[in-house]
Amino acid sequence: MNRIKFPRIAALLRLGLGALFIYASLGKIMDPAGFALSIDNYRMLPEFLVALMAAVLPWLELLCGLALVFNCWTPGASLLIFAMNAIFIIAIASAMARGLDISCGCFSTSEAGSRAGLAHLVEDLFFLAAAGYLYLSSIASLQPPQR
Repeated sequence: MNRIKFPRIAALLRLGLGALFIYASLGKIMDPAGFALSIDNYRMLPEFLVALMAAVLPWLELLCGLALVFNCWTPGASLLIFAMNAIFIIAIASAMARGLDISCGCFSTSEAGSRAGLAHLVEDLFFLAAAGYLYLSSIASLQPPQR
């Protein structure tokens, strides 16, 4: 695997994605009941998993965001963010396909928050690509140079 060719782009993506996930986590951490309601609105999980996700997901977002901002555990943090975004994409696409008019729960636990829709789907696809790039570039930087 080649060494990262664009270290500045990777650094900007790492800092931007990290800050974004820190920001996204804070409101959910402060209002776990509201976030649980946002998750439940997607009608995809049984009640006990809704509560578990509402308790765990914001802290995972915060820890992964901090890891990216401080450039520690970058491969693991970017892989977890990649997985979270894949799940977010599936949830939003499912809500759209079923005609649900719900708040996405992305950055706010309020029902008046932005709606789950195409804009968030495109956003999450960008975040997925950014996390994938960060993961691949971070594991490539761990490899010894090839001769």
